This record gives sequence, C-alpha cells and structure tokens, in this order.
Amino acid sequence: MFDYVIVGAGSAGCVLANRLSEDPDVRVLLLEAGPPDTLENIHVPLGYLQLARTEVDWDYNSAPEPECGGRRIPLPRGKVLGGSSSINAMVYIRGNRRDYDEWGVAGWSWADLMPYFLKAEDNERGASEWHGAGGPLPVSEGRSQNLIARAFVDAGEQAGLARNDDFNGDQQDGVGMYQVTQRGGMRASAAVAYLHPAMERPNLTVLPYMHVQRVLMDGTRAIGVRASQLGQEQDFNAEREVILCGGSYNSPQLLMLSGIGPAEHLTMREIEVLLDQPAVGENLSDHAAAYAVWTTPEPQSLLLALEPEALEEFETSQTGPFTSNLAEAGGFARVGAEAPAPDVQFHVAPVHIVDEGMSDPQAHGIWVSPCLLTPNSRGTVRLASSDPTAKPIVHNAFYSQGDDMQRMIAGMRLTMDICAQPALRPYCAEPFTTPDGSSDEALRAHIATTTYAVYHPVGTCRMGEDAGAVVDDQLRVNGTEGLRVVDASVIPTVPRGNTNAPTIAVAERAADLIRGGGQTAPPAESAAAAAVAGAER
Repeated sequence: MFDYVIVGAGSAGCVLANRLSEDPDVRVLLLEAGPPDTLENIHVPLGYLQLARTEVDWDYNSAPEPECGGRRIPLPRGKVLGGSSSINAMVYIRGNRRDYDEWGVAGWSWADLMPYFLKAEDNERGASEWHGAGGPLPVSEGRSQNLIARAFVDAGEQAGLARNDDFNGDQQDGVGMYQVTQRGGMRASAAVAYLHPAMERPNLTVLPYMHVQRVLMDGTRAIGVRASQLGQEQDFNAEREVILCGGSYNSPQLLMLSGIGPAEHLTMREIEVLLDQPAVGENLSDHAAAYAVWTTPEPQSLLLALEPEALEEFETSQTGPFTSNLAEAGGFARVGAEAPAPDVQFHVAPVHIVDEGMSDPQAHGIWVSPCLLTPNSRGTVRLASSDPTAKPIVHNAFYSQGDDMQRMIAGMRLTMDICAQPALRPYCAEPFTTPDGSSDEALRAHIATTTYAVYHPVGTCRMGEDAGAVVDDQLRVNGTEGLRVVDASVIPTVPRGNTNAPTIAVAERAADLIRGGGQTAPPAESAAAAAVAGAER
C-alpha cells in the first residue's frame, strides 16, 4: 500500500516523485515502463542521436497524414527514467505569457506559473527578475557554440530579425543561441535533476520495467493500478491517489484502457465503459515543422565529432561537438497577419541531415527548420485494441484547419530568406533538400514531404472549467475520485516553444495542489513577483 502511485517517470513524474516524497510520512511509488537511465548516450548530449528506436524509445508513429502526402510521421517518446527529457534536444524555453493567460483556467495564468518556472530553475546566469538559481533543474549556455549555428544568428539579423540573448526574458522575438538543460556539458534530464537526488529516501519506491495496464477502480474511485513486469501481473494500491504522468499519448491511452473515454470507441474495442468521457484523447496539438538542408565545403559542422580531437576535448573540458544539443541556435518570428506574439520558431542544427536522419551525413552542412507555434489543427489519440501493449493510434491532422498551411509557407519563405543572407552563404553553399522554387505551390509541396512533429504533443487530457475538459483546474479527472493527470496532456493548447520546461512547471504547481489538498498559493519569491509585474512579451 502506498499513499500515491505515480505512473510514468517522465518530466512530470520525476518532479512529483521528488516533491511528494519530501514529506517523510508519505509513501510514494513511481512506476516506469522503461529501464533506468544508465546508457551513456543519454547523458552525453550529442549521444541522444543514437537513442531513437532503441529500448528507451516508445517508437510511435502517426497514422497517415493526409496533408503530408499520406506519410506516417515518427513520434519518438522516452521510455526510460526521465522520459522524453532523457532523449530530447534539451532546449529550455518557457513559452510566451499569452499562452498561459489564454488558457483561461483559474490558477494557471502566467502570473500563477511564473513562480514555478523560477522555483524549478538553476540558471548559470544567476538569479534575476527572469531567472531562478538554486532550483533542481540546471539551465546553461550551450558549450558547443558551433560556428554555423552562430552564423544563423548573424544571418537572422541581416534578414531583419532582432538579436535575442534570452528567449525567456522580457521579449521572445528574435534570433539567438538556445540555453539548454545541461550541467557541466552533460544532459540534465528530469531524472538527473529531480529523481536521482530523492531515490535514497526510504519512503520513495521506484520500479522500472513496469508497464501499467490499467487503473484499478472501486466504482468511480481510483484505488491502484495493475502493471506487468516480464509478463507477471502485479497490483499496486493507492490509499490517496493514482497520478497519471504518461504524457499526451500514454495518459489518454491508459484512461481508455481503464474504461474512461468515448463510450462508442471503448465499446468497439470491447472495453467496459466506466465513464463516458468523449474528450479523452481529443484536442491533440503539436508543433508541425518542415526543414531545408544545404551542404558546405567548410569543415565546421558536427561531423567534427568524428575526429579524435573532439572526444579528447570533451573528456578534458566537457566542451566541443559532444556537448551539442543539435538544435544549438534558433529564434522566434511573426508571420501571420497581426500576430500578437511569435507564431513561428526556428531550430537550427549544424549538420547535414539525410533522409530525415535515417541515413548518414554525406558532407558538412546545415539543417534549418521552421515550426508552426500556434496551430489551429487538432488531432486525436485512440486505442488500436484493448491490449495494453498495442501502440496507440495518433492522428495529428497537421495543416487540416484554418490558415496553418499558409503560415507554414510563410515560415518556410522566411527560412529561405535567412539562409540567403551573407552570413550563411558559405554554409548554405549547395542545396540538398530545399524547395523546388519560391511559389506557394513549390513551398507547399516541400512542406508536405519534409513535415515532422517537433515532439511537443499536448492537450489530450485537457484541463478546464467547462464540460468538455478531461481534468478540472486541480488536474483531477472529472467524474472520478482519487485520480489525477499531471503531464503535458493537461495543457489546453501547445505553448509557443519547447514543452519540457512548461511540463516541469505544471508538475511543480501540481505537487503543491496535491500536498495542499487542492488549494495553494504560488511561492512568494521577490524575483517571481518582479517577473510577473514586469512580464510584457
């Protein structure tokens, strides 16, 4: 018997395991389907390129995407302690204050969440009105500082964008180098930051290789979970709460496997309906992105990691190519008519990417990718069958609604403009994967063949105060007792930026809600108060 059973050791699950077990009188169980985070490629930043389709990746794919030529788009998700924070590109972005204010959910505005961003953060720049110091999550400058990535920033300025040295400061617009969740040139996943420091606590139990099959219910009250390890089923009881932290694909999947979801769909999958909740698995939102690739004769790309000197540099000083998070540089721009905040983000990798990364680089090069920050399109997550080991069916429905494609075309056009500037000409020397012309038709065709998901899915267990929400403003599953969802799936709309930092902030606030019995006030920190008062993006 445990007080809390947490399902999923991803970013949110690691935060909750740490925060809830701070109370020595509380017994916490954390279950993770994947292994411990012992692989060297998890911790050496550039090593994450070797983790896709391994035992630490759920290795999902989308259903065929109609607006993307019917392609099935890869959807990697972390299946390991740390979850996707153990296999992601480590970019630290909070998003824009408008994202949170527009959720319209009491207690979840920018002013409510900003203190939790600061509480979590340990930024090497030190504490300020915009940054925290001393929190669990290390945030650092990138140590690779590749010349090609820095040239993108110069080219962005030449194209008319502002230089921005802090995308998490008073302005989000502009181009610059990303800060990353690293410490000393090594990955700082949520497991490294939150879970490992807490694992010696006697009241915290962490069980890897434990695939949860469903939530155990007594009527409408969650009383535990059933899990399988090496084919052996086990039940774990929760005296207070079961907390799902499986992410935007696995949390709705687990709710549906437990009989909570769209009744007609569950009936078709031969699952007994406990609670007809049509919104479970709806409202999927992710950042669709496309890309362009050039080769260069300049020997400056991340292929330098293949040289013996690069390994020697990493081993002696934790700098150089092995510390690269791949997407070292980027920026935020507005392409939509009268956009009130950025609606396109750039990720720039100083490497020649071939066949969507499925083939080896053939030369030095650069990959530049615009993504649509504020999509109108919404997708779904559905069950393939009642078998818990079956992968969920994910329909992203990219570019299916509103002006998403028109704004993506504008983002690609801006990409081509930036890459034509003098600062990037030496590195964009020969087109490799680029649009076949500058017309809308040519750009649309290029986007259809190069679109991928930026791995920022949210919304499938949306929080809200309306009848269509899956969880309430305390993240409790509507119509149940003792059951919450705490992960990116509760976020109503995808934020303007990478989603790891927002997920951690959501979990930090959720921990206070859980410990406070449902009501809490954000921590009173002077830096937080100053940030909230002055935050105009």
